[in-house]
Amino acid sequence: MDIKQLRAIVTVAEVGSVTRAAELLHLVQPAVTRQIRALEQELGVDLFERTGTGMRPTEAGTVMVERARRALDELERARAEVQPAPGEVSGIVTVGLLESTGDLLAEPLVTAVARSHPGVQLRLMTAYSGHLQRWLDDGDLDLTLLYDLDSTPSLNARPLLRERLWAVAPPGAGLRADRPVAFAEAAGHPLVMPAAGHGLRRLVDAAAVRAGSALDVAVQTNSMTVQKQLVRAGHGWTVLPGVGIAEDVAHGTLSAAPLSEPDVWRSIVLGTPRSGRTPPAVEVVARELVGRINRAVARGSWPSAQPHNAGASPEDE
Repeated sequence: MDIKQLRAIVTVAEVGSVTRAAELLHLVQPAVTRQIRALEQELGVDLFERTGTGMRPTEAGTVMVERARRALDELERARAEVQPAPGEVSGIVTVGLLESTGDLLAEPLVTAVARSHPGVQLRLMTAYSGHLQRWLDDGDLDLTLLYDLDSTPSLNARPLLRERLWAVAPPGAGLRADRPVAFAEAAGHPLVMPAAGHGLRRLVDAAAVRAGSALDVAVQTNSMTVQKQLVRAGHGWTVLPGVGIAEDVAHGTLSAAPLSEPDVWRSIVLGTPRSGRTPPAVEVVARELVGRINRAVARGSWPSAQPHNAGASPEDE
């Protein structure tokens, strides 16, 4: 197999059409078809099936497309890394941001990297911690923010900060940052929560046990955006980190207050792979990301966040 064949199957899988793939690859349609057929003959399996809506990867094709995409990404990264301008750090760096931190960190990070390291190409991915950890383990991320995680044989986890979780309600509830809400009071309302097993849900479930409170979970969703939409629509309260609702509270579309009795905290860490060398581009992006986080905490843009171990008690940890 060769690079042209890998590009062909990835492009066809992405657009669902040999004709459209040929246009994007600047080839004629028969050439793309020949590349796919040659690879299928080499592997001894069909990679695509024709449907009424276009070309769809088979089960074997899905596996091959995923591996081919990673191989092409690695080749692109290698090319960027070995052909830098004189004295310039270059390369492609894929960064994972927790969904709750995207609004606060994405633009400042892109701006800082573009200004200080123009040879570095950033790719940003946002998701919940569990997805980000899996992508890091799979090699799809170079570094990522995670929470409540220690170092493992496959990754290094550098603690960055601790942040408090907040009860979040419609504006009419009148929750305020200077008036913490007892966990039992929050639990007395129908709740919009992530599904059981999700990291944030585990924190809330553990706090419920400590508070002796039963949770009335009205809706489950693994989207922070949907959580907030449902709360605004009056389907219940929810629990989120302050950084995820700061703008909503500022605009008056939600009200929120830190949880108390017990306080509920999560820790944010920077996760990086243990295996292999760390490219210079990844190192400079990691420094810029940590710098943006430290600045956000110092100026109070990250609600109820503390640098790691600042004021922590064993019970909090």
